[in-house]
Amino acid sequence: MEVSPASVLFLSLLESAASFALAPHVFPIPTLTGHFLIFSAVNWSAFIFHRLVLYPFFFSPLRHLPQPNKGFIPIIGHALSMFSRPIGAWHLRVLKETPNDGMILFRSFLHEPRLILTSPPVLADVLVHRSYDFEKPPWVRAFLKRFLGNGMLMSEGDEHRHQRKQIMPAFHFRHIKELYPVFWSKSLELCDALRNELLETPDKVVELSHFSTQVTLDIIGLAGLGRDIGSLRKSDDELIENYEEILEPTAEKAVYFICHLLFPPWLIQALPWKLNERVKVTTGTLKRICTEFVQEKKARMKLESEESRDILAIMIRSQNFSDEGLVDQLLTFLAAGHETTSSAFTWASHLLAINPSIQSRLRSEIRENIPDLQALTAPGAEISDILEKLPYLNAICNETLRLYPTIPGTSRVAVRDTSINGQFIPKGTLTFIVPWATNRDPKFWGEDAEVFRPDRWIDADTGRANYMGGADSNYSFLTFLHGPRSCIGEKFARAELRALLAAFVGTFAIQMADPDEKVLVGGTITSKPVNGMRLRLRPVETDEGT
Repeated sequence: MEVSPASVLFLSLLESAASFALAPHVFPIPTLTGHFLIFSAVNWSAFIFHRLVLYPFFFSPLRHLPQPNKGFIPIIGHALSMFSRPIGAWHLRVLKETPNDGMILFRSFLHEPRLILTSPPVLADVLVHRSYDFEKPPWVRAFLKRFLGNGMLMSEGDEHRHQRKQIMPAFHFRHIKELYPVFWSKSLELCDALRNELLETPDKVVELSHFSTQVTLDIIGLAGLGRDIGSLRKSDDELIENYEEILEPTAEKAVYFICHLLFPPWLIQALPWKLNERVKVTTGTLKRICTEFVQEKKARMKLESEESRDILAIMIRSQNFSDEGLVDQLLTFLAAGHETTSSAFTWASHLLAINPSIQSRLRSEIRENIPDLQALTAPGAEISDILEKLPYLNAICNETLRLYPTIPGTSRVAVRDTSINGQFIPKGTLTFIVPWATNRDPKFWGEDAEVFRPDRWIDADTGRANYMGGADSNYSFLTFLHGPRSCIGEKFARAELRALLAAFVGTFAIQMADPDEKVLVGGTITSKPVNGMRLRLRPVETDEGT
């Protein structure tokens, strides 16, 4: 039976009352308060000693698991790892240095046990076989709800099953194929916006992160709401400004997130912290915008002659969501739906900019198969068939998603006593699934696991794209996770990325604005370049060298 602080307090009260009433000669202290202070001191000392030493090092069922041999500090444990950047880099280093059979134990503040999951059988248990034994930690859910509402991403158990079942039809692969014209037209619109930007920029340098946020929000607007948000045509779009403010990777936001993991939300919100007010304003604005979107969509659906097939229309017709529930789902899909591809597209552009030979090879494949980019906008053009069959394009997309997962790390807490691959796991144990580390694990990907090598995704014999990248297990690639909590929009994001990258590389030659810049990975939840992504672009028609 676990002893809690409340139990210690109750025991101290009980012991002091009994001592004062029945054995006053044992402690010649005339007051009940004095007895209480003595028993409290003894009980709290025993509790702290048990919590810090006896249980974690002598009684915990997890004590025999391998542990990192560096960085342990008494009381603090390995808690400083929370401050390491990029997220997942510390876990990757531990994974490489610590021989293990699938789980590595590390200790957080007050020596709370934490597990890094490293092998396919272990990951399969948590993500698939026993997925509902593990939930997002309550403090993480409370923090994310402020930005994403109480949508499918935040739901658990039966509620999650129900919501996923209702929304799944919108992400059927046939529906994704039907959306390719949207992806392609918006990709070309992005290229037009970049051309216009270059005309006004003497040094031909653009900050791509801003444009990638605009185009992916426009795409999720059309596919998710049946509404053209038109961010690419507006320089001061309110939706863009709010998402960029929330997702901008700053040190202050990293500290803000960590504080929410360590302290109760009411305490942080009571602090005179300017960021509190900005969070309140931006989240309030996003909720207002999504409420307006829902009201507009319902009004339009009454006048439509044909049934809309976008995500919001499907949810409205199901009649399983209240207006507030629709707003929550919309907050989730707008944020998650644009950020996954925006991040991947930005990182792919960076990788191609610093690997010119790979960029040239991709452009050759695109030009050979799509001589005229505009031709794919014609009615009946089989955009999906063409893009899905380009081996090098798909290899580059896969390799980018492997090296730069949008969510580099996530956690799950055991909501009941359970087991992982035969190891007993007590209720309350926190486990870490770290795509950044698993996707770069040399055990799965070889000695060049951290090298951008798209050819690992192409079969040497056939020249066709493969789906494993040379790894032995699909659990070696965790960018979209697996099982009931896997990313419902994976096929959507992959199709969108194919279209964006093909149009972009087919239109522009890409270089880093500063060839010597070392791009830093930041972000509190997602992987973002700390200082944006400044690229020098040249339309390929004017570049004889490509």
